[in-house]
Amino acid sequence: MLPCQALLPAVVFALTALQALASDTFIAAVYEHAVILPDPTEEPVSPDHALALMNKNMDVLEGAIKEAAQKGAHIIVTPEDGIYGWRFTRESVYPYLEDIPDPVVNWIPCTDPSRFGPAPVQERLSCMARNNSIYVAANIGDKKPCNSSDPKCPSDGRYQYNTDVVFDPQGKLVARYHKYNLFAERQFNYPKESEVVTFETPFGKMGIFTCFDILFYEPAVVLVNKMQVDTVLFPTAWMNFLPFLTAVQFHSAWAMGMRVNVLAANTHNTSMEMTGSGIYTPAGAKTYTYNMENEDGHLLIAELDAHPRLSPASPPAVSWNSYALSAERFSQKDHEFTGIIFEDTFTFTELTKPEGNLTVCQKELCCHLSYQMAEKRDDEVYVLGALDDLHVVEGEYYLQICSLLKCLSTNLSTCGEQVETAQTKFEMFSLSGTFGTSYVFPEVLYSGVQLAPGEFEVLNDGHLISKKNPTESVITVTRFGQWYERD
Repeated sequence: MLPCQALLPAVVFALTALQALASDTFIAAVYEHAVILPDPTEEPVSPDHALALMNKNMDVLEGAIKEAAQKGAHIIVTPEDGIYGWRFTRESVYPYLEDIPDPVVNWIPCTDPSRFGPAPVQERLSCMARNNSIYVAANIGDKKPCNSSDPKCPSDGRYQYNTDVVFDPQGKLVARYHKYNLFAERQFNYPKESEVVTFETPFGKMGIFTCFDILFYEPAVVLVNKMQVDTVLFPTAWMNFLPFLTAVQFHSAWAMGMRVNVLAANTHNTSMEMTGSGIYTPAGAKTYTYNMENEDGHLLIAELDAHPRLSPASPPAVSWNSYALSAERFSQKDHEFTGIIFEDTFTFTELTKPEGNLTVCQKELCCHLSYQMAEKRDDEVYVLGALDDLHVVEGEYYLQICSLLKCLSTNLSTCGEQVETAQTKFEMFSLSGTFGTSYVFPEVLYSGVQLAPGEFEVLNDGHLISKKNPTESVITVTRFGQWYERD
């Protein structure tokens, strides 16, 4: 017979599972972590030196995991690069990597740490999950040997992967995902093919991918549409590019457009404009943080529907272009001009009056705006923008974007530059577009990089409207469309 102490984690896990099943909801947590970074070096440090740094970061993560569990969380997601950072060459990252097995091996590193060789990081993460009876998702590095029989084997004889792992409340490894879409990560290899990683929990079907992956059909769309996951775990190290490629805005919009829960945990580093974590649902953000003022970490916790597509609160499916295809066009070509946002060339038209109807087109996309300002200010300029083109910075993907956005100054050449604050309030706005894709992600961003949950809705015909007088000044009202078939 096992001693009572050995039975305790299993009993707690069973009670947690029953509780989650009974309510058909669960409590999720994400932690935005201010990562302790290594000193930059091209030479590998010793394994002990590497582990010492990782333990410093895991000390912080363990505190967040304990707090989340004490507050009732069933699962917590921690950031990409959250255990050792990103200042590496291929050679210098090697001491930080471990051999991570396929979860089919049925392994609990906390109770059997040496089964697959030295694995102190996996052991500690497993014990964090087991000791706190909580699912833990973390991002670490995997190493796999290869040889000359493999024509793609690197010259140093190993593959190195940016890797997510998930441990269940018993500490068992239940998911391993190798990042497929790398963002200038020369220390890592691409896996030979995209992995679609899911796992079942008492509170729904989970899927996981990492950061840049969210912009591509594989694995992100495959995971949601073909595998029908309920919740996406999303470790990320997301650098923000205002006026609208902020983490919180795009990740919230993606959850609404894909009709799933998204648990997004970002790293926190203001010098690299890394911030913005949140817990998002098809109905909007439950909770989020965006903080460029200090270097503190931040824990977020929220209760979610376990099966959001079945929830009465989940918005219905949308035909994203129905309204726009039949809408009257109000073109004013004499006010059109071009501007750059994140190296993409938009076609803009200025909002010259305090209220009106506007249309601006680029290629096959026409964006329609109806609006009424509370007051037309002389010191602020707004434009309606359209983009219908292939984005080619750090990866290629075809975008269709409609956006009402504030310019940095009254000089039209600043339209598209970074802006965080505004004074202009709108009595109403309505934005639609003739999107050629069904993958459209809507979101409104207020002054101070604030989301607008509950203050707008997308009708079944794809028409985004303000539900009431907006309470804050607008930075952007945006529809991000991704045309994967053209990538």
